[in-house]
Amino acid sequence: MMQVRIIAVGKAKEPFYREGVAEYAKRLTGMAKIGFVELPDEPTPAGASAAEKAKVLDAEGLRILKTLHPGEYCVLLDLSGDMMTSEAFARKIEELTLGGTSKFACVIGGSLGVSDDVRRRADLRLSLGPMTYPHQMVRLVIVEQLYRACMIGKGANYHK
Repeated sequence: MMQVRIIAVGKAKEPFYREGVAEYAKRLTGMAKIGFVELPDEPTPAGASAAEKAKVLDAEGLRILKTLHPGEYCVLLDLSGDMMTSEAFARKIEELTLGGTSKFACVIGGSLGVSDDVRRRADLRLSLGPMTYPHQMVRLVIVEQLYRACMIGKGANYHK
């Protein structure tokens, strides 16, 4: 069974996002084991300089890197990553699982993004499109896409 950890910088505060994530995590029961890791975000001073922002990214990046397990396939949600259709994402997951990969980590950075070290660690940099989303919404979207990928893989009617 596929094991997926959603690693996110910052807390999920809004109840409607938490409820949506919980619903899709429940739907994934029997197909994937989902876990969630919330890492503290680094305070960013108002009007932060480039050096201060780099310091924030490095601190958050270290937390992310320490949380990732060796051998875990890292999917980084990244604005500058590759865009995929749901079908292509499902094929990628299926290809990896058939090849013996069963442990995945989906990483969602903080408000400034992620450090270059985290980008280098990523096995797949995935963009959800050119728009910017609240980080809490990205959690919901990636869990829904994981569910959709499982449904596509099973040939179920969920994906139309």
